[in-house]
Amino acid sequence: MTDTPLPHTGDTAAKELSSNEEWTTVIKPRNKLLEVNLREVWDYRDLLTLFVKRNITTQYKQTVLGPAWFFIQPIFTVLMYMLVFGGIAGIATDGVPQPLFYLAGTCMWQYFSDCLTRTSNTFVDNAGIFGKVYFPRLLVPLATVTSNLVRFSIQLLLFVIVYVVYAFVGCVAEPNWYSLLFPLLVVMMAGLALGFGILISSMTTKYRDLQILFNFVVSLWMYATPIVYPLSLVKGRVVAGLNLHTLMCLNPVTPVLETFKYGVLGAGEFVGWGWLAYSFGFMVVLLCLGIVVFNKVQRSFMDTV
Repeated sequence: MTDTPLPHTGDTAAKELSSNEEWTTVIKPRNKLLEVNLREVWDYRDLLTLFVKRNITTQYKQTVLGPAWFFIQPIFTVLMYMLVFGGIAGIATDGVPQPLFYLAGTCMWQYFSDCLTRTSNTFVDNAGIFGKVYFPRLLVPLATVTSNLVRFSIQLLLFVIVYVVYAFVGCVAEPNWYSLLFPLLVVMMAGLALGFGILISSMTTKYRDLQILFNFVVSLWMYATPIVYPLSLVKGRVVAGLNLHTLMCLNPVTPVLETFKYGVLGAGEFVGWGWLAYSFGFMVVLLCLGIVVFNKVQRSFMDTV
């Protein structure tokens, strides 16, 4: 009797399994820097929702007042503005009640600055997650911009409440049809914050001291934007041979913010469609530039972060 070798059933099964495998996700390097796979972002929409919930719940976790800080912060900010800029400095508010004027500027600027500062820390703050599992990295800054909409909506509700109170006492602003541009203005604010944020985040992965410089620039940026003073205050003024009004309008946030205040308060001045188009075009170019740098850095940021 001769021994006949038994077939290697394990090898055969492995070959059959490998031949029947179907990959659902293929991860490959991006050949084009200006490339955003929107389909991939949509496929990970559940993860985007989780990131949004995480940002909202962890912001005031283990705090005594919790979400009440959404109201407390703008209230104390407005009171400080009324004391310093309205009382001591005596800066006019174009005939609008000071609480309404300061709240209108604070709500919009706070949304922009929050999105900007948190998005600028995308790579550094999420290095632990990025190094363990794959998902579209753009989800994190998108979640930041989306989650901050909740805070913005609450603060906007505070603005509406104050507006109604002034309406009952007979002192109310006069909104106009420019207020219908509000959704577009919010999108522009979000786009500018996202573009600047991912650009700065890409640069700070290698040069950490840029983050310190950036936080300082943002604090100064607020005073270069008509938040605590009306844009009409600088009209006709010249500094070092430069028209101060034009110089301030070159700040892409200024036309957006001033249009919002003019639309809902009916005071100040409409900067014009040309300046709004400038801000929109600036946002588009900035987003494209930010995506290019973001895609380039995400290839090797784990080696330097």
